[in-house]
Amino acid sequence: QVQLQESGPGLVKPSQTLSLTCTVSGGSITTNYCYWNWIRQPPGKGLEWIGYIDYSGNTYYSPSHKSRTSISRDTSNNQFSLQLSSVTPEDTAVYYCARAVAGPYDYDYWGQGTQVTVSS
Repeated sequence: QVQLQESGPGLVKPSQTLSLTCTVSGGSITTNYCYWNWIRQPPGKGLEWIGYIDYSGNTYYSPSHKSRTSISRDTSNNQFSLQLSSVTPEDTAVYYCARAVAGPYDYDYWGQGTQVTVSS
């Protein structure tokens, strides 16, 4: 059973960088054909895909967020991380990490989500 757990600050000030980490257990982030995604849900809105890092370490970002987003990984700790720079209150959301297999958007496991609020 694969488990994902998000961690990071729940409150970030405007213009700062939001940093979250997803710790994976029960499976390796280097397993072939696995894609490790970050997704968010702003209050009152639907899910919004941010980007992923794949089993080889390649990254792909949503055009909407590409200029401010960086996803990286730490294979020794089986973690992957999100950095979103220059945040505004519009970046307030519940942030999820999720695994997809075979295709980058075929999600099968999700973290429970973590609330991030951008406010001064």
